[in-house]
Amino acid sequence: MTLPDPPMRPMALTPARSTQLMKKAQELETAFVSEMLAHTGLDSQTGAFGGGVGEDQFASFLREAQAKAIVAHGGFGLAQNIFQSLARHDDPTA
Repeated sequence: MTLPDPPMRPMALTPARSTQLMKKAQELETAFVSEMLAHTGLDSQTGAFGGGVGEDQFASFLREAQAKAIVAHGGFGLAQNIFQSLARHDDPTA
């Protein structure tokens, strides 16, 4: 026995709400990309030009800037999928 699909609510997003949801989706993708970059080990320098403790403390700022640049240029496409999910589940009365 299959259950019927729930009725689809019409998407009545205002332009301002749509922009807000996309911004949040991009922020989430940025956090994801930043975390992925942290695990690559690309930011760790060794040898005479390694920055030591200071470099370790500021590496997260560099990763976040790099992640923002990646997302601003299309990213992995996660933001669009996240936006669609947020828009589908958005409750305008909330």
